[in-house]
Amino acid sequence: MSDQRVYNFSAGPSMLPLSALERAGSEITNYRGSGMSVMEMSHRSKVFVQIFEETQEKLRRIMNVPEGYKILFLQNGASGQFSMIPLNLIGKTGKADYAVTGNFSNLAYKEAKKYGQINLAASSEDRDHSYIPGQEQLKLDKDASYFYYCANNTIYGTEWNYVPDTGSVPLVCDMSSDILSMPVDVSKYGIIYAGAQKNMAPAGLTVVIIREDLAGHELPYTPLMMNYKTMIDKDSMYNTPPCWCIYMLGLTLDWVLEQGGLEGMEKLKKLRSGMLYDTLDNSRLFRCHAEKASRSGMNVTFRTGSDELDAKFVQEATQAGFVNLKGHRKVGGMRASIYNAMPVEGVEKLCDFIRDFDKKNG
Repeated sequence: MSDQRVYNFSAGPSMLPLSALERAGSEITNYRGSGMSVMEMSHRSKVFVQIFEETQEKLRRIMNVPEGYKILFLQNGASGQFSMIPLNLIGKTGKADYAVTGNFSNLAYKEAKKYGQINLAASSEDRDHSYIPGQEQLKLDKDASYFYYCANNTIYGTEWNYVPDTGSVPLVCDMSSDILSMPVDVSKYGIIYAGAQKNMAPAGLTVVIIREDLAGHELPYTPLMMNYKTMIDKDSMYNTPPCWCIYMLGLTLDWVLEQGGLEGMEKLKKLRSGMLYDTLDNSRLFRCHAEKASRSGMNVTFRTGSDELDAKFVQEATQAGFVNLKGHRKVGGMRASIYNAMPVEGVEKLCDFIRDFDKKNG
């Protein structure tokens, strides 16, 4: 094993900011004179409550979360929200709209069917989830309790470039893959949620930003720990929250502020993705899975058309220090996940490697 850090293009868990890792390392045995690691202290201690409150406040400030919204730090992963959302929201009318544009929105759609009447408002399955349906293609139900979509599809490499207009129907959005990568008007949403392990913190934390009036209408059989009202009333601390992950989120948010906040992150996102897509579009060997208008700024999916060449590319890239580039089995080929913490230098060097591979094998 090398003692050098690699460029990790994993779809998640992904790279974290080096400064956040180094700071965590310096504090791991004794957090700021407490004599304890954050992993050892009580979640109700003054020291940890301060970490918790400061992290909440930083996220509220960075994302400009308005009054009337609560920020929750939960467990169960983003997939836990597939159940939690319909359990808490569908009771209003017994109906909901879902847009299925990839694997995770499809899983959420199937799970929601257990709890009510689900309308398939849009699907990109007809072209192997290579595009995002436009506003005019959405088949909306005015009686829906909410409209659900996944902003970025990690497996297929597509991303919504607009916010759906659903009138008075609350928007629910899975932003696990692109949260903190650009400014977001939180007031347009009823719920935003994200698994932390791509742009925010280590795996184990799920962030939920919820408009308060949507809580308290849960189905009668909703489990206690999946009730938004319970978590709001107890400020995410009905039981022990994922303390270390919350602490790491706070360090990542400090780094985001140092990069110029969400405006700065968006500039870096466009720089990295633009560079990589230009390289792929100008190659003789590679082609992208996603259609140009729907391409993700976080997950770039591409292939050569030859399973043998794809495998060779992944193997040689790994040897060169570019790891976790193998594509998901549903798409094949390669996938470069270029989340917030991926240095621009990492993408520059990957582009050089792609061009070199293209010359030798194209």
